[in-house]
Amino acid sequence: MSGVALCAQDVRIQGHGSVRAAVQEEVLTELCSVLFASLPRRDQRRRGVEYVRGLLAAEGRKSVRNMAALTGGATTEQGLHHFVSGSTWDWAQVRGRLAQYLARVAQPSAWVVRPMIVPKAGEHSVGVDRRYFPAFGQVLNAQQAFGVWAASDRMSSPVNWRLHLSGAWLDDRRRRARASIPASLSPAETLDECAVEACRELVSRQALPRLPVVLDARETEAATTVGHLRAAGMPFLIRVSGTQLFTPSHAAGPARGGELPAYQIMGAARELRRQALWTDHGPQAAQRTSLVAALHVGLPRRPSRSEAPEHSGDLRDLLLLSEWRDSGRWPSALWLTDLTGDRPGSLLRLSKLIGRVDRDCAEIADRVGVRDYAGRSFGGWHRHITLASAAHAITAVAACAEREPGAS
Repeated sequence: MSGVALCAQDVRIQGHGSVRAAVQEEVLTELCSVLFASLPRRDQRRRGVEYVRGLLAAEGRKSVRNMAALTGGATTEQGLHHFVSGSTWDWAQVRGRLAQYLARVAQPSAWVVRPMIVPKAGEHSVGVDRRYFPAFGQVLNAQQAFGVWAASDRMSSPVNWRLHLSGAWLDDRRRRARASIPASLSPAETLDECAVEACRELVSRQALPRLPVVLDARETEAATTVGHLRAAGMPFLIRVSGTQLFTPSHAAGPARGGELPAYQIMGAARELRRQALWTDHGPQAAQRTSLVAALHVGLPRRPSRSEAPEHSGDLRDLLLLSEWRDSGRWPSALWLTDLTGDRPGSLLRLSKLIGRVDRDCAEIADRVGVRDYAGRSFGGWHRHITLASAAHAITAVAACAEREPGAS
């Protein structure tokens, strides 16, 4: 199969009939031949295929033991463990090939950056920290990573990952040595720096399309996030808090020249609202409508501990997009973008790709073991999650290709 074409139907992974199995095997053969071509030894390429097969087929938690039980027992278990935790193959090259494959086959509309939290029982898993997570409303002992997903209305698949490492890890020589954390990773990044860097390192290393970066930045300082994205040359659509301050442009109307919170600016611009159609990427994949409006704004600059001089780009020519899910005064979601030439309806549909990623993470990524690495090394974590990303891509592409006319 050369270049598996995708259908316009939603990706689902329930059911494993003969057609699904045949298409998945074809996609697996094609993709693994692409991904593992950079591995220098035949036994490494064989182990790569075995590991991906194990992620796809093993029941329950994707431990090395469970995966090895499908093909060869103790001998295979030792080989798979070494391939992920003790080998030296370059996961960045494999991810780059995966991203290029998906850019060609899936034709994504955006790079969606999504956080992933992995609760842990102990303190030795690389990157684990005890911290407050607003999404859960509680303190957890967990790893936090950011994934970059190639996303469209039809499917999404992760193509790069960055594990957040706090100063408690990077400043502790014994912890660094025990987890084999590279010396190049220093100093500690803020969460917004980690999120943006996950996307920047992918795009800068590979010949990939220049797509908008879509992310939820409500818990970060918008000016800093925008500065990092602009410095990296990446167009963006970021969700912002309603309390984020902006300066409306001279043509915007409300409080010209002054700073106002986003919700107040857009609440005063309700007469600009127009209906827009979008796809709800939940289980029913329903078509829905919202009211949207957009205004040109600027971001007031605030001194930032992490902001470098090169991040001092123009923060004035931006567009603030608002969505109303009902006829109320205040918007239900606010987005900031530098895609000032795009229509509000198109930007709204782009924002909904976060929902596409959330769905596919739950329905595919978690089932192929994206959170299941039980080792403690930095390299082992990255190799496992790279192979889990490949298993996710195989599942997603096969599910769409299966629905093509003439699939057999």
